[in-house]
Amino acid sequence: MLRHKLSTPDLSEVELRQALMRLGGGWLTGDAALAAIVLWSSGQFDTNAIAAVLTVREDAVCRTLAMARDGARADFLADVAEIGGSIPDAVVHHNPMATFASRGCPVGCWFCIVPKLEGKTFTLIPDFPVRPVLCDNNLSALPAEFQDHIIGRYRAAGVPLMDANSGFEPRTFDDEVFARWSTINVGPWRFAYDDQAERPFVERVMHMLRDVPSRKKRVYVLVGNEPMAACIERVREVIAWGGEPHVQPYMKLNALERKPHVRFDWSEQSLRDLARWSNRYLYKYTDFEGYQRSAKTSRPGERSADLFDQVPA
Repeated sequence: MLRHKLSTPDLSEVELRQALMRLGGGWLTGDAALAAIVLWSSGQFDTNAIAAVLTVREDAVCRTLAMARDGARADFLADVAEIGGSIPDAVVHHNPMATFASRGCPVGCWFCIVPKLEGKTFTLIPDFPVRPVLCDNNLSALPAEFQDHIIGRYRAAGVPLMDANSGFEPRTFDDEVFARWSTINVGPWRFAYDDQAERPFVERVMHMLRDVPSRKKRVYVLVGNEPMAACIERVREVIAWGGEPHVQPYMKLNALERKPHVRFDWSEQSLRDLARWSNRYLYKYTDFEGYQRSAKTSRPGERSADLFDQVPA
Protein backbone atom coordinates (compact mmCIF):
# COMPACT_ATOMS: atom_id res chain seq x y z
CA MET A 1 0.00 0.00 0.00
CA LEU A 2 1.03 3.56 -0.62
CA ARG A 3 1.93 5.61 2.45
CA HIS A 4 1.09 9.20 1.70
CA LYS A 5 -1.63 11.79 1.68
CA LEU A 6 -2.94 12.52 -1.77
CA SER A 7 -2.89 16.24 -2.44
CA THR A 8 -5.95 17.73 -4.14
CA PRO A 9 -4.94 21.36 -4.81
CA ASP A 10 -7.35 21.79 -7.71
CA LEU A 11 -10.51 21.30 -5.64
CA SER A 12 -11.77 22.81 -2.43
CA GLU A 13 -13.02 20.37 0.20
CA VAL A 14 -16.63 21.23 -0.68
CA GLU A 15 -15.98 20.72 -4.40
CA LEU A 16 -14.22 17.44 -3.71
CA ARG A 17 -17.08 16.18 -1.57
CA GLN A 18 -19.58 17.08 -4.28
CA ALA A 19 -17.51 15.40 -6.98
CA LEU A 20 -17.08 12.25 -4.93
CA MET A 21 -20.77 12.15 -4.14
CA ARG A 22 -21.59 12.29 -7.84
CA LEU A 23 -19.12 9.51 -8.51
CA GLY A 24 -20.31 7.31 -5.66
CA GLY A 25 -23.94 7.90 -6.58
CA GLY A 26 -23.69 7.11 -10.26
CA TRP A 27 -20.42 5.95 -11.74
CA LEU A 28 -18.55 3.84 -9.25
CA THR A 29 -19.32 0.40 -7.91
CA GLY A 30 -17.96 -1.88 -5.24
CA ASP A 31 -15.05 -0.85 -3.06
CA ALA A 32 -14.29 2.28 -5.07
CA ALA A 33 -17.81 3.62 -4.53
CA LEU A 34 -17.59 2.79 -0.84
CA ALA A 35 -14.29 4.63 -0.61
CA ALA A 36 -15.83 7.65 -2.32
CA ILE A 37 -18.79 7.70 0.05
CA VAL A 38 -16.60 7.47 3.13
CA LEU A 39 -14.30 10.16 1.82
CA TRP A 40 -16.96 12.80 1.29
CA SER A 41 -18.92 11.93 4.43
CA SER A 42 -16.06 11.74 6.92
CA GLY A 43 -13.80 14.62 5.94
CA GLN A 44 -10.95 12.11 6.25
CA PHE A 45 -8.40 12.51 3.48
CA ASP A 46 -5.62 10.24 4.74
CA THR A 47 -5.94 7.58 2.06
CA ASN A 48 -3.99 4.97 3.98
CA ALA A 49 -6.22 5.33 7.04
CA ILE A 50 -9.35 5.12 4.93
CA ALA A 51 -8.09 2.05 3.11
CA ALA A 52 -7.34 0.36 6.42
CA VAL A 53 -10.84 0.99 7.71
CA LEU A 54 -12.44 -0.18 4.49
CA THR A 55 -10.01 -3.07 4.01
CA VAL A 56 -9.59 -1.96 0.39
CA ARG A 57 -6.43 -1.28 -1.55
CA GLU A 58 -5.22 2.25 -1.06
CA ASP A 59 -4.61 2.69 -4.76
CA ALA A 60 -8.39 2.41 -5.24
CA VAL A 61 -8.86 5.28 -2.81
CA CYS A 62 -6.15 7.36 -4.46
CA ARG A 63 -7.54 6.77 -7.91
CA THR A 64 -11.02 7.72 -6.72
CA LEU A 65 -9.67 11.05 -5.53
CA ALA A 66 -7.73 11.56 -8.73
CA MET A 67 -10.78 10.70 -10.78
CA ALA A 68 -12.84 13.35 -9.02
CA ARG A 69 -10.03 15.86 -9.43
CA ASP A 70 -9.21 15.21 -13.06
CA GLY A 71 -12.58 14.14 -14.46
CA ALA A 72 -11.30 10.74 -15.59
CA ARG A 73 -13.68 8.09 -16.91
CA ALA A 74 -15.08 5.30 -14.76
CA ASP A 75 -12.94 2.65 -16.50
CA PHE A 76 -9.93 4.40 -14.98
CA LEU A 77 -10.70 2.31 -11.88
CA ALA A 78 -11.44 -0.98 -13.61
CA ASP A 79 -8.43 -2.87 -12.25
CA VAL A 80 -8.82 -1.72 -8.63
CA ALA A 81 -12.59 -1.34 -8.19
CA GLU A 82 -13.06 -4.79 -6.62
CA ILE A 83 -10.82 -6.79 -4.31
CA GLY A 84 -13.01 -9.88 -4.38
CA GLY A 85 -14.22 -12.06 -1.55
CA SER A 86 -16.32 -10.88 1.36
CA ILE A 87 -16.18 -10.07 5.06
CA PRO A 88 -19.31 -11.86 6.35
CA ASP A 89 -18.81 -11.07 10.03
CA ALA A 90 -17.71 -7.44 9.73
CA VAL A 91 -20.15 -6.35 12.46
CA VAL A 92 -17.92 -7.94 15.10
CA HIS A 93 -15.41 -5.14 14.55
CA HIS A 94 -18.12 -2.64 15.48
CA ASN A 95 -19.65 -4.59 18.37
CA PRO A 96 -18.14 -7.94 19.40
CA MET A 97 -21.48 -8.91 20.99
CA ALA A 98 -23.45 -8.46 17.74
CA THR A 99 -24.32 -10.81 14.89
CA PHE A 100 -26.48 -11.21 11.78
CA ALA A 101 -28.39 -14.34 10.83
CA SER A 102 -29.79 -12.72 7.69
CA ARG A 103 -29.34 -9.71 5.47
CA GLY A 104 -31.79 -7.70 3.41
CA CYS A 105 -35.47 -6.89 3.86
CA PRO A 106 -38.41 -7.44 1.47
CA VAL A 107 -40.41 -4.41 2.66
CA GLY A 108 -38.37 -1.81 0.76
CA CYS A 109 -39.23 1.33 2.76
CA TRP A 110 -38.32 4.43 0.73
CA PHE A 111 -36.45 6.06 3.62
CA CYS A 112 -34.40 2.99 4.58
CA ILE A 113 -30.84 2.25 3.46
CA VAL A 114 -31.17 -1.54 3.84
CA PRO A 115 -32.72 -2.33 0.42
CA LYS A 116 -29.99 -0.33 -1.30
CA LEU A 117 -27.16 -1.93 0.66
CA GLU A 118 -28.43 -5.47 1.15
CA GLY A 119 -31.29 -5.96 -1.30
CA LYS A 120 -35.03 -6.59 -1.11
CA THR A 121 -34.67 -10.35 -0.75
CA PHE A 122 -33.31 -12.12 2.28
CA THR A 123 -29.81 -13.57 2.29
CA LEU A 124 -29.86 -16.26 4.97
CA ILE A 125 -26.73 -17.05 7.00
CA PRO A 126 -27.40 -20.48 8.55
CA ASP A 127 -23.99 -20.79 10.23
CA PHE A 128 -24.04 -17.32 11.79
CA PRO A 129 -22.04 -16.85 15.02
CA VAL A 130 -24.43 -16.85 17.98
CA ARG A 131 -24.12 -13.65 20.04
CA PRO A 132 -26.41 -11.74 22.44
CA VAL A 133 -27.27 -8.88 20.04
CA LEU A 134 -29.09 -9.98 16.88
CA CYS A 135 -29.12 -7.25 14.21
CA ASP A 136 -31.32 -8.79 11.50
CA ASN A 137 -33.44 -6.18 9.75
CA ASN A 138 -36.80 -7.96 9.85
CA LEU A 139 -37.01 -11.08 11.97
CA SER A 140 -40.75 -11.65 11.75
CA ALA A 141 -40.73 -11.67 7.93
CA LEU A 142 -38.11 -14.41 7.74
CA PRO A 143 -39.35 -17.88 6.71
CA ALA A 144 -40.79 -19.63 9.76
CA GLU A 145 -38.38 -22.53 9.45
CA PHE A 146 -35.41 -20.18 9.44
CA GLN A 147 -36.75 -18.35 12.49
CA ASP A 148 -36.89 -21.74 14.19
CA HIS A 149 -33.33 -22.41 13.03
CA ILE A 150 -32.09 -19.17 14.62
CA ILE A 151 -33.86 -19.92 17.88
CA GLY A 152 -32.50 -23.45 17.87
CA ARG A 153 -28.96 -22.14 17.45
CA TYR A 154 -29.38 -19.84 20.45
CA ARG A 155 -30.77 -22.64 22.60
CA ALA A 156 -28.01 -25.04 21.61
CA ALA A 157 -25.34 -22.45 22.36
CA GLY A 158 -26.90 -21.43 25.66
CA VAL A 159 -26.63 -17.77 24.66
CA PRO A 160 -29.45 -15.44 25.77
CA LEU A 161 -30.90 -13.07 23.18
CA MET A 162 -30.40 -9.79 25.00
CA ASP A 163 -31.46 -7.53 22.13
CA ALA A 164 -33.16 -8.14 18.79
CA ASN A 165 -31.67 -4.83 17.75
CA SER A 166 -33.53 -3.91 14.57
CA GLY A 167 -36.62 -5.73 15.69
CA PHE A 168 -39.79 -7.04 14.14
CA GLU A 169 -42.18 -5.85 11.44
CA PRO A 170 -45.67 -5.00 12.82
CA ARG A 171 -47.42 -6.28 9.69
CA THR A 172 -45.92 -9.77 10.05
CA PHE A 173 -45.71 -10.02 13.85
CA ASP A 174 -48.47 -12.41 14.90
CA ASP A 175 -49.24 -14.78 17.79
CA GLU A 176 -47.06 -17.49 16.28
CA VAL A 177 -44.06 -15.18 15.94
CA PHE A 178 -44.58 -13.84 19.46
CA ALA A 179 -44.74 -17.33 20.96
CA ARG A 180 -41.70 -18.47 19.00
CA TRP A 181 -39.38 -15.61 19.99
CA SER A 182 -40.65 -15.42 23.58
CA THR A 183 -38.69 -18.59 24.27
CA ILE A 184 -35.32 -16.84 23.91
CA ASN A 185 -35.87 -13.07 23.90
CA VAL A 186 -34.96 -11.62 27.28
CA GLY A 187 -34.52 -8.09 25.98
CA PRO A 188 -36.97 -5.49 24.67
CA TRP A 189 -39.43 -6.03 21.86
CA ARG A 190 -38.55 -3.56 19.13
CA PHE A 191 -40.80 -2.31 16.35
CA ALA A 192 -41.10 0.70 14.10
CA TYR A 193 -44.08 3.02 13.66
CA ASP A 194 -43.11 4.87 10.51
CA ASP A 195 -46.33 6.43 9.25
CA GLN A 196 -50.06 6.70 9.83
CA ALA A 197 -50.75 3.73 7.56
CA GLU A 198 -49.10 1.42 10.11
CA ARG A 199 -51.47 2.39 12.94
CA PRO A 200 -53.70 -0.74 12.92
CA PHE A 201 -50.71 -3.05 12.78
CA VAL A 202 -48.79 -1.32 15.56
CA GLU A 203 -51.89 -1.09 17.74
CA ARG A 204 -52.51 -4.82 17.26
CA VAL A 205 -48.94 -5.64 18.26
CA MET A 206 -49.09 -3.40 21.32
CA HIS A 207 -52.29 -5.16 22.37
CA MET A 208 -50.54 -8.51 22.00
CA LEU A 209 -47.76 -7.21 24.28
CA ARG A 210 -50.12 -5.65 26.83
CA ASP A 211 -48.72 -7.77 29.67
CA VAL A 212 -45.10 -6.85 28.84
CA PRO A 213 -43.60 -3.97 30.89
CA SER A 214 -43.43 -0.66 29.02
CA ARG A 215 -39.62 -0.55 29.29
CA LYS A 216 -39.51 -3.71 27.18
CA LYS A 217 -41.68 -2.31 24.39
CA ARG A 218 -39.45 0.03 22.39
CA VAL A 219 -40.98 1.60 19.29
CA TYR A 220 -38.87 3.47 16.75
CA VAL A 221 -40.99 6.41 15.56
CA LEU A 222 -39.92 8.07 12.33
CA VAL A 223 -40.77 11.78 12.35
CA GLY A 224 -40.45 14.51 9.76
CA ASN A 225 -41.79 12.25 6.99
CA GLU A 226 -45.34 13.43 7.74
CA PRO A 227 -46.76 16.74 9.00
CA MET A 228 -45.99 17.58 12.61
CA ALA A 229 -49.45 16.80 14.00
CA ALA A 230 -49.45 13.32 12.44
CA CYS A 231 -45.99 12.49 13.81
CA ILE A 232 -46.73 13.77 17.31
CA GLU A 233 -49.94 11.75 17.27
CA ARG A 234 -47.96 8.58 16.56
CA VAL A 235 -45.57 9.32 19.43
CA ARG A 236 -48.48 9.85 21.82
CA GLU A 237 -50.21 6.69 20.65
CA VAL A 238 -47.14 4.62 21.51
CA ILE A 239 -47.19 6.12 25.00
CA ALA A 240 -50.94 5.54 25.35
CA TRP A 241 -50.55 1.93 24.25
CA GLY A 242 -48.00 1.33 27.00
CA GLY A 243 -44.78 1.52 25.03
CA GLU A 244 -41.68 3.71 25.00
CA PRO A 245 -41.26 5.76 21.81
CA HIS A 246 -37.82 6.38 20.37
CA VAL A 247 -38.03 9.27 17.92
CA GLN A 248 -35.83 9.22 14.83
CA PRO A 249 -36.01 12.33 12.60
CA TYR A 250 -35.96 11.58 8.90
CA MET A 251 -32.65 12.07 7.12
CA LYS A 252 -32.11 11.85 3.38
CA LEU A 253 -30.02 8.84 2.43
CA ASN A 254 -27.55 11.05 0.58
CA ALA A 255 -27.26 13.67 3.33
CA LEU A 256 -23.83 15.28 3.53
CA GLU A 257 -24.35 16.32 7.15
CA ARG A 258 -25.87 14.57 10.13
CA LYS A 259 -28.95 16.76 10.15
CA PRO A 260 -32.66 15.98 9.74
CA HIS A 261 -34.33 16.82 6.46
CA VAL A 262 -36.96 19.52 6.98
CA ARG A 263 -40.34 19.02 5.28
CA PHE A 264 -43.98 20.00 5.78
CA ASP A 265 -44.49 22.31 8.78
CA TRP A 266 -41.37 21.12 10.61
CA SER A 267 -38.23 23.06 11.40
CA GLU A 268 -34.88 21.54 12.28
CA GLN A 269 -35.32 22.79 15.83
CA SER A 270 -38.79 21.28 16.25
CA LEU A 271 -37.48 17.92 15.03
CA ARG A 272 -34.68 18.08 17.58
CA ASP A 273 -37.07 19.16 20.32
CA LEU A 274 -39.43 16.24 19.75
CA ALA A 275 -36.53 13.78 19.67
CA ARG A 276 -35.11 15.11 22.93
CA TRP A 277 -38.51 15.23 24.64
CA SER A 278 -39.17 11.60 23.70
CA ASN A 279 -35.75 9.99 23.87
CA ARG A 280 -34.95 11.46 27.28
CA TYR A 281 -38.32 10.26 28.59
CA LEU A 282 -39.38 13.84 29.32
CA TYR A 283 -42.94 12.90 28.36
CA LYS A 284 -43.16 11.32 31.82
CA TYR A 285 -42.88 14.79 33.36
CA THR A 286 -44.34 17.25 30.86
CA ASP A 287 -46.42 17.29 27.71
CA PHE A 288 -44.63 18.31 24.53
CA GLU A 289 -46.46 21.65 24.45
CA GLY A 290 -45.05 22.39 27.89
CA TYR A 291 -41.53 21.33 27.01
CA GLN A 292 -38.92 24.07 27.33
CA ARG A 293 -35.62 23.27 25.69
CA SER A 294 -33.81 25.86 27.80
CA ALA A 295 -35.00 24.34 31.07
CA LYS A 296 -33.04 21.69 32.94
CA THR A 297 -35.63 19.01 32.48
CA SER A 298 -33.41 15.96 32.86
CA ARG A 299 -33.71 13.86 35.99
CA PRO A 300 -31.02 12.21 38.13
CA GLY A 301 -29.91 8.98 36.52
CA GLU A 302 -31.82 9.74 33.34
CA ARG A 303 -30.49 8.23 30.14
CA SER A 304 -28.86 10.86 27.97
CA ALA A 305 -29.77 10.54 24.29
CA ASP A 306 -28.93 12.73 21.35
CA LEU A 307 -30.94 13.36 18.23
CA PHE A 308 -30.06 10.15 16.46
CA ASP A 309 -29.31 7.98 19.47
CA GLN A 310 -29.81 4.27 18.85
CA VAL A 311 -29.00 1.06 20.64
CA PRO A 312 -25.55 0.20 19.24
CA ALA A 313 -25.42 -2.70 16.84
